[in-house]
Amino acid sequence: MKVRRSVRPLRWVAVREVRAEVPLLVCLAVLVALLTAVAAAGPGLLDRLAGRALASRLEQEQQVEPGVLFSARFEPADSADADAWASDLAEDLLPVTEVIANAAPDALNGGLVHDSTRVELPLLRTVAGAGEVGLGLVYASDAPGRGSYVEGRPPARSGKRVEITVSTRTRDALKLRLGQELPLSPGALENVQATAVVVGFFTADGVGTKGAEVKGGDAKGASPVGGDRLWHEVPLLAGPSRFPPRSAAGLDWEARALVAPGTVTALQAQAGAVLTVTWGMRLDLDTRTAARFAGERGQGELQRLLVRYPDDARSVFCGDIADFGGMFCEIGPHPASTLQHSTHLPDALTDFGRQWRQGRVVISFALASLLVVGLLAAAVTALLAVRRSLDAHRLQRARGASATGLALARALHTAPAVLLGLAAGIPAARSLPGPSPAYGQALLVAGLLWLLLPALTWHALRDRSVRTGDGTVPFAAGRRLTAEAVVLLLAAAGVVALRTRGTAAEAGPDPLLAAVPALLGLATVAVLVRCYPLPVRILARFSARRRGVVALIALSRAAKEAPARALALLVLVVTLAGAVFGGFVAGTLAEGRREAAGWQVGADASYLGAHRSPAVAERLAQVRGVRETVSVRQLRVDPTSATSGSRYGIASMVGIDGARLRAAAPNSPAARALDAAGLTGRQPGKDIRVLATGARAGDRLTITLHGRKMPLRVVGPLPDDVLQDPALGPLRGTTPSRERLLLADNRALTAIGASDFEGSSLLLYGPHLDVRTLRSLVPRAGHDTAVGELRIRSEEQADATADGMISVLRDAHTTCTALAVLLALLALVLELLLSAEARGRTTAYLRTLGLGGRATTGLHLLQLLPMVVAAVAGGTALGLTLPALLGPALDLREFTGGPAAPTPHPDLLLTAALGAGLGMLVVVAVGVETWIGRRRGLGAVLRLGRNGD
Repeated sequence: MKVRRSVRPLRWVAVREVRAEVPLLVCLAVLVALLTAVAAAGPGLLDRLAGRALASRLEQEQQVEPGVLFSARFEPADSADADAWASDLAEDLLPVTEVIANAAPDALNGGLVHDSTRVELPLLRTVAGAGEVGLGLVYASDAPGRGSYVEGRPPARSGKRVEITVSTRTRDALKLRLGQELPLSPGALENVQATAVVVGFFTADGVGTKGAEVKGGDAKGASPVGGDRLWHEVPLLAGPSRFPPRSAAGLDWEARALVAPGTVTALQAQAGAVLTVTWGMRLDLDTRTAARFAGERGQGELQRLLVRYPDDARSVFCGDIADFGGMFCEIGPHPASTLQHSTHLPDALTDFGRQWRQGRVVISFALASLLVVGLLAAAVTALLAVRRSLDAHRLQRARGASATGLALARALHTAPAVLLGLAAGIPAARSLPGPSPAYGQALLVAGLLWLLLPALTWHALRDRSVRTGDGTVPFAAGRRLTAEAVVLLLAAAGVVALRTRGTAAEAGPDPLLAAVPALLGLATVAVLVRCYPLPVRILARFSARRRGVVALIALSRAAKEAPARALALLVLVVTLAGAVFGGFVAGTLAEGRREAAGWQVGADASYLGAHRSPAVAERLAQVRGVRETVSVRQLRVDPTSATSGSRYGIASMVGIDGARLRAAAPNSPAARALDAAGLTGRQPGKDIRVLATGARAGDRLTITLHGRKMPLRVVGPLPDDVLQDPALGPLRGTTPSRERLLLADNRALTAIGASDFEGSSLLLYGPHLDVRTLRSLVPRAGHDTAVGELRIRSEEQADATADGMISVLRDAHTTCTALAVLLALLALVLELLLSAEARGRTTAYLRTLGLGGRATTGLHLLQLLPMVVAAVAGGTALGLTLPALLGPALDLREFTGGPAAPTPHPDLLLTAALGAGLGMLVVVAVGVETWIGRRRGLGAVLRLGRNGD
């Protein structure tokens, strides 16, 4: 009788096998989706981040003034009998504004927009309740509208009287009232006799321009930011400035007031003066347009557009007429000159390009580290899948199946999961704005992840592996040494190649840069696996002398299993190294920018060009909060030896008020050097006593100035730290760099005229400077260089903190680090599961000998602790040394400026948090594993016929 075999148990076995593989397939699908999305979106992500950084940099560069400024001089109307009050200057300027705006290149996608049109009249004299006032009248298309007035109204565009409006701070300081009449008498603007009527008071304390009258191309003036720009660029509109007592100008106050365009033409006709109108054009690029111009080619194209644009606007406005000072053009009825322009955007683009090349290195390194960690997590997943099915596959091999056939079967089983992950990753990359994803890279990564499991299955089931089983492989030690040597050589070659070649010029994947993190991680793991078992074995020997076997067994197994922990070590080392490297770079850049800002300012504030505007320098020195002032001057000299006549070399001779600097900044290296050399007191003789680089004490030099020879005597060499003294920063940063430097006290340079110095700066010291008053004297807008440049430390450091590129680098690295940490945690959990069976058997053996629950927990913890400590030490060390290893490929000084490379500032909090998080993960894993072990019987772990560990 034929017995019918039941198929139900076989079906349940098949279902159970499928259910056992579901978690691994889900894990594989998630990894494929994530890594293919990163690989496909990586190049586009770099472009988008570059566009975001460029847009932020352009916004920051245009905080103080528009990026492109046009100006033209214009005379009063030609017709002698024309009614000056009937002329509407705003209407006359509107066609020129449209010409300038329409000449903007189409490639900028409407990003070059009109910001403001302004005309400033020279000072007139008047008398207010607070005394004599120098009053400047301003017409501004971006003036505040009616909504910003707390009393009265804006000046009327139609009318035949001079109407002015001032800020509430000007009202309070000058003691003005609504309807008050102010007599206007000639000042810098001559031949004027008129009476101005105060018709309104507006607020300028951070209030926008809602309700502004906007017409034609002046739409930008209606934005709240536009009003803030007006106060920044013409700070005397926000509040007046007081002259020092008994000033040469004979005035008590200086202020600005807003007027209607008709007032400008009426006063111009009365004075017969030539005025200047200024148009401001602002480059506001959206992120997508900015991304097109962020690469090296795009930057070159944008610079060509910015260079060609002024010529196009000038040609459309008045034809191809060269500017020889004549009035050959027209603005309405006014004869006018051709357009002049100024812009600082090309220089800003050059600086941005140089810095972004370094920023791409940081972001590319973070992306490469993320991909490496993801691939390692996939490798651990595949190893776990191989380990779980190894017994069944070996049985199938014993029945005649081939290793290749089993590997192909595993490939077919995992293909749906890979396709599902690919189908999720590609749309995720396409959903991001920007260029199309890199499909080739996504397919390459997906194929690599798909082939991992079949390859590892074939490796575990090949004939040699089946014959040796779990035994020792012949020549394993020699093969390991060879593999480690190859890894070290490849890592060294990769670093040398990267330092020599640098990174790829264009945005996109750089294979060498992507390979370096993996190679350095492998090299670090090779060293760690060789080194960290040694101290662990020593600790195990010390533990053998004490009672108890937990520490001895745990440390011994940790040392023995070090090579088997190589994959987990690699995951942790690469993750920690990438995180520490990013935190190191971000911290160094943030602090380096602040230090460089201090170098560029030199003190709490500094005024460059003080020798050209001594009156302004005197007023700055008397502002409230200024405790001490120090004068620093620089002269280009070509000294020769007084004894041999040989040339010393082109040098910069810097004069400092040594005693004042010593009092204001006791830690100043220059002040200490001058004081130690005895150069701050009275100096005997006619020789100019100096400290010099490349000279010896007692050397005598001679300089020639206007045909007159001046003797110099070197009293000692110049200390190296003087070259990095912030007091010299403002001058050294704005004058040509020279190899040699001479340092003297200003008392010894009295025979040299002020006009002979190529540069000078007035350093202002004080913990609580009145920044508002300082800015009212010297605006931050840089188009008027005649009054010099005022730098304030708090402003420069605020700009450094708000730098968009630093923010982009930090955000990109934080995102990559967070994803890498999640993948590393997944890989670590899988690695713990992979080795859980061996630890479980060891624990079961010890439990049969009477080992308790607490001892079991301690055994697991001590067994994993050496690997965690090695990973933290190796990853942290690699992350901190990566900037030095990359060398010229990552020059952080490009970001910061300053006299030297920025001081390293590792993110200790991030490093400690990652190490603590890793330790907590191990503790939790050990606790879970101990809990599972208590619920599991010894028979579920111990099996007869299995090789122990």
